[in-house]
Amino acid sequence: MWALFAVRWPPVRTLSEDEVRQHLDPACLVRELETAFRDRFTQVTIPARMHIPLDTGIFLIMPCHDLAGHALGMKLVTVQSQPAHSEDRIQATVMLFDLETGKPHLVMAAKYLTELRTAAASAVATKFLARKDARTLGIFGTGRQARAHLKVLPLIRNFDRVLVCGKDHSSSKEFCEQVAGEITLPVEPAGPDRCAAESDVLCTCTTSPSPLFDGKLLRPGTHLNLVGSFQPQAREVDSFTIERALLVVDTYDAALIEAGDLLIPIGEGVIKRDHVQADLHELVSGSVAGRPADITVFKSVGCAFEDLIAAELVAENVTTREGALFRVTT
Repeated sequence: MWALFAVRWPPVRTLSEDEVRQHLDPACLVRELETAFRDRFTQVTIPARMHIPLDTGIFLIMPCHDLAGHALGMKLVTVQSQPAHSEDRIQATVMLFDLETGKPHLVMAAKYLTELRTAAASAVATKFLARKDARTLGIFGTGRQARAHLKVLPLIRNFDRVLVCGKDHSSSKEFCEQVAGEITLPVEPAGPDRCAAESDVLCTCTTSPSPLFDGKLLRPGTHLNLVGSFQPQAREVDSFTIERALLVVDTYDAALIEAGDLLIPIGEGVIKRDHVQADLHELVSGSVAGRPADITVFKSVGCAFEDLIAAELVAENVTTREGALFRVTT
């Protein structure tokens, strides 16, 4: 991808959710994330994500400086614990900065960007960790992340069907009916036991603070993408699942501070720190092998580098379509 940085730009350009959606292609983002984690990650500075408790939830501050890509960005996120409407649970904004002046030059709404970059990171991990013959995609959750994973994961594997497990059968059935016309695969509701037992690739996209299923139900060869929890006290899978898995994280630092899916088993003495065998950079660069393993797990808590890559892609597409908003260099 071209390195992007702003020059004279009188007002700060702002992009709406609809504009971001128009300029962010899922397949392209999957490719860019894989390339970026392989080639640029070693020169990236990602400070620990700042968590600020609110009466209604939590506020997150996520900066990232990419020396190799000459890029500086930051995402601001509010996560509400009990929103009036589920669609309002997450509010996010990404800013790109001019490295010479420090001024922001592009601000974009980032709910869709966050959903898509999370699913795209799962897709990259799935490419390297899931069996080539994976046929059933399972998804826990019926929210925006579930929808994003439902659309992005089939870019990586040729699934025959999708199983969806929501908080109850009614929500699962309603979600399946909503997405039936959006993808070409058959989508059907399933209970937690069936979803866990029959899925070849399983994505957990929930706000559950406790395990969603018994890990003994997972068949050998299953790959899991765990993306819902990002706090030390919350987890979506049990310790047995983590203990038996080849475990990959998006970044070591964030996962070992925030990921209850790992921290709880570590606290129980079930696993140790070195049970985490690779981060996403090591996986895609080939320094750590993916398969074979009984179970593979990609634990994602979200990473500002992923936001920066997605925002760069949006900026590049805006430049291409609307003219010289940026000076670009190869």
